[in-house]
Amino acid sequence: MARSAPTVPYKPKPGEIPTNPGVYRFRDADGRVLYVGKAKNLRARLSNYFAPLHTLHERTRRMVTTAASVEWTVVATDVDSLQLEYQWIKEFDPPFNVRYRDDKSYPFMAITLADEAPRVIVTRNRRIPGAKYFGPYPKVWAVHDTIDLMIKVFPIRTCSDSSYKKAMSTGRPCFPGQIGRCGGPCSMKVTIEEHRAIVEDFIAFMSGGDQRFTKDLTARMREASAAMDYEAAATYRDRLQAIDAVLNRSALVLAADTDADLFGIAEDELAATVQHFVVRGGRVRGVRATTIEKEIDISGGDLVDQVLQRAYGNAEGADIPRQVLVPSMPEDAADLEEWLRTRRGKNVTIQIAQRGRKADLMRTANLNAQQALMLHKTRRTSDYVARTQALTDLQEALDLVEAPLRIECFDVSHLSGTNVVASMVVFEDGLPRKDQYRSFKVEETTDDTDSLYRVLRRRLAYLDRPEENEAEDLGTGAERPLAPAAASTRPSSGEAVETEGPVITERRRPRFAYRPQLLVVDGGKPQVEAAAQALRDAGHAEVALCGIAKRLEEVWLPGEEYPVILPRTSEALYLLQRLRDEAHRFAITHQRKRRRRDIQSVLAEVPGLGEARIKALLRHFGSVSSLRKATPDEIAELPGVGPKLAAAIHAHLAQPSAVATD
Repeated sequence: MARSAPTVPYKPKPGEIPTNPGVYRFRDADGRVLYVGKAKNLRARLSNYFAPLHTLHERTRRMVTTAASVEWTVVATDVDSLQLEYQWIKEFDPPFNVRYRDDKSYPFMAITLADEAPRVIVTRNRRIPGAKYFGPYPKVWAVHDTIDLMIKVFPIRTCSDSSYKKAMSTGRPCFPGQIGRCGGPCSMKVTIEEHRAIVEDFIAFMSGGDQRFTKDLTARMREASAAMDYEAAATYRDRLQAIDAVLNRSALVLAADTDADLFGIAEDELAATVQHFVVRGGRVRGVRATTIEKEIDISGGDLVDQVLQRAYGNAEGADIPRQVLVPSMPEDAADLEEWLRTRRGKNVTIQIAQRGRKADLMRTANLNAQQALMLHKTRRTSDYVARTQALTDLQEALDLVEAPLRIECFDVSHLSGTNVVASMVVFEDGLPRKDQYRSFKVEETTDDTDSLYRVLRRRLAYLDRPEENEAEDLGTGAERPLAPAAASTRPSSGEAVETEGPVITERRRPRFAYRPQLLVVDGGKPQVEAAAQALRDAGHAEVALCGIAKRLEEVWLPGEEYPVILPRTSEALYLLQRLRDEAHRFAITHQRKRRRRDIQSVLAEVPGLGEARIKALLRHFGSVSSLRKATPDEIAELPGVGPKLAAAIHAHLAQPSAVATD
């Protein structure tokens, strides 16, 4: 009789879990909340966690097996579950929920509305009672510049509380008021009521760039000019110029009546970055970048759901716009809209920007998010403390004798079995050594494991070669790695150099002779076993080996039945991921270069077709596939290609031997 798949001991009995909407919590043996989630149907959602363990995502399985109990709370509506989920995540800070980290503490412009005479300040503190915030701004000087311009149009208080109290008690203007830098009641130019009205105009303009101020000042300037009050006209003119300067600092990107928040998101298996564009009055008024550490598998609409909850969980109604633009729709978009509508007091829509200027702005936000994600990974890898921690964690996780100061990572790339190449990237002390990157040409095959085996045998052969025999061994052998001495002519950018053909070199110590402490292969158990066989056959089983699988970011060791699961926030996992991604990038880059050379070599076989015409053909048709589909008459339309040459090109590409593809 077949045994049932193992499950966790605390799995609720059938029928115990209700089908109502609600929020659930997984706890460990000490009662700590590990994960909080919401569901429209608790029974349907929780049944996914209690499926056979081998069917679960690696990190979901780790959460479920770490937990000792699960509990749930039924609520009346889906919106209630959304609100409760947000509250519990804030309260318990569960380790398996996504972790947010702002890239920096951004400066804001704040108006202290709770004060008797509100003042405008620059601050990073978002908890000032009763304050109205604008921003965030990318730099502190940007906030100061905006304030300097704005107080020329709306002269409100800028002095400190102590200066204000002293001025109001003595009847003497504060020092900023004496030099024209403060327009509060402490300047003795306006009353508290008049100043409050100016503050409200200040806020109204910053909230949407209200055009009524421009029209009003223009009318006043013309009236003063007509009355020959040129001094007043000049004052209004200066205020208009200040308004134009403020508006020009934030370009009009959408329609002038558009109030929207736009979220660009870039993600991989371990992290995500969010670019939050705040658009008011059609202008980008602020940008905030956030990094998300993923501890459990989450992506797409679920990630958008979490991002919106965090963005608006503590937001004032006035800070929630009419429109929220996202890269993908969350499953409970209608519930989120209702939740935001309740908080704002007005209608709110969540949409995907599909065309026009909104789609253009979304592409910009996504591009910024992608660059932020790349920068986040680069900073983690280049930081000395993080690198040291990564190497130490790797040593412990893989049970190595010493920290892997030199790591070599291998990847294989091909196109349907053609143009097979492999890459080797080298990291020393956790940093890439691009001058030591190498690429290998492999005989055509679709078996990645066989290709990987052959490449590693070629690379490992150098560990046994005496230095004095290197030059002789660089002859014409087909099954040998790239000559290390070729590095003397290699650009520092890591350009690919192939292994075949005679090489003339200077005599120097070959870099391939340095023994790596760790070999990493891109792939899972099959690739690792092929690499382990290569190490055994080469007589170097002492070199440590692991593989990193893309789908679940799991680390495989030779001979092991189950992978090693590193924490998602682990510096070691970031280092392995960077190695894998760099090896993949380098292999793809070289494979594409070889493919382009093959395409040109196919066309070069056509009599009368020179390099210039080959480039013109590829530029005109875009690819050999498109050129193959073209008729002789269509080919002949290209300047410099007559009917006879066009017929020859068409006939040559129709031959089975012309195998080059896109």
